Amino acid sequence: MFVKVPISAALLTPLRNAYYLSFPVVLGAVLSNRMAARLSDVVPVHWATPIVLALVVWMIYTIDRLLDVQKVTPASSSSRLTPRHAFHRQHATDLWRGVLAAALLALILCFFLPGSVIRFGLALGAVCAGYVFMVFRLPNRHSALLLKEPLVAVLFSAGVWGSVWVQRPTVSGVEITQALMFTVIAFQNLILFSVMEQWERPEQPQFSLATAWGLERSITLLGWLTLGVVSTGLTLCFITSDRFAQRASLMLAIMSLVLYVIQRFPAYFLRNERYRWLGDGVFWLPALVL
Repeated sequence: MFVKVPISAALLTPLRNAYYLSFPVVLGAVLSNRMAARLSDVVPVHWATPIVLALVVWMIYTIDRLLDVQKVTPASSSSRLTPRHAFHRQHATDLWRGVLAAALLALILCFFLPGSVIRFGLALGAVCAGYVFMVFRLPNRHSALLLKEPLVAVLFSAGVWGSVWVQRPTVSGVEITQALMFTVIAFQNLILFSVMEQWERPEQPQFSLATAWGLERSITLLGWLTLGVVSTGLTLCFITSDRFAQRASLMLAIMSLVLYVIQRFPAYFLRNERYRWLGDGVFWLPALVL
């Protein structure tokens, strides 16, 4: 006679912690950056670029959440904090130390980067610092916070693609179009998460574009974004003869379609926050064409 033993929670802890620490997003940024680098083989991309990108992406996401939990009063923390934010509050001291260590390592690696990347990084870093400061200083439901989703999508995409472009003598129209597709996918990802959070916690939805526009309009927007990315990806396959560019265009279209599927079946993907795992996991898909 066999007894069914449930999987120990301890076995899931490392994986869950990696998810809370935004490691899937960081890995997705690195893989997407590698795809952007392969679209043009004029000059090899510097080896330190993806490492610094990973460190910076992790620091931005971590600092953003650490500042978020500081704005929540202890009396209301149990009802307002998501599991990920609760994790950041519980380990705030260690995470701040990790941020300082990551910043120091990124600073050291900057001495190995080309000057063009350093200048680009300083400019983008200043914008990111301004964004984090704005989010922390503004009240929770300030209208300026509605810019969060599009701004994060643009900054994330700029880091992934811009760090490659500044090391290139020229950038093709196909690359620019694919970067715009990637930006739309990043925006689609954030809007999707806002919609799913409303379904997940209808009594206390996070203030976002999705709450401001309403679920019906947000869902319609997700459909149009998917249509735009897929149609653009298919069009690029016919107007470029570069085989890797064709594969990258199809992969970007698939990434958008995966996000659309998540939105179409909320009951399934809301369980155990599956939408977050797969939604962040779409940025791993470029690995399939590398």
